[in-house]
Amino acid sequence: MVDCNVLRNLAIGFPKVEELPHFEKASFRINKKIFATLTEAKMQASIKLSEVDQSIFCAYDAKVIHPVPNKWGLQGWTIIHLQEVTLDLLEAALAAAYEEVSKKK
Repeated sequence: MVDCNVLRNLAIGFPKVEELPHFEKASFRINKKIFATLTEAKMQASIKLSEVDQSIFCAYDAKVIHPVPNKWGLQGWTIIHLQEVTLDLLEAALAAAYEEVSKKK
């Protein structure tokens, strides 16, 4: 289990990331593009992955990490349940999301 502060510290630890509000969530952005959001009330993060990375990470355990169940999920948006995820998995998934979004122009 990790808490919201762990996710926040990991996300803002990447170069040039800023945290800004996004509706009722916190968002983490690189070059004005969101790569992760945090919904503290649900202890849940959403990250933007490539199709390949999404399939790899989601194969781990659907109770821990899974696509958003709508059109956003088809675009790579993936939910992580913080109360279930290991620190190693969270770090790897956030890094993949950061790389995916930071390479886009």
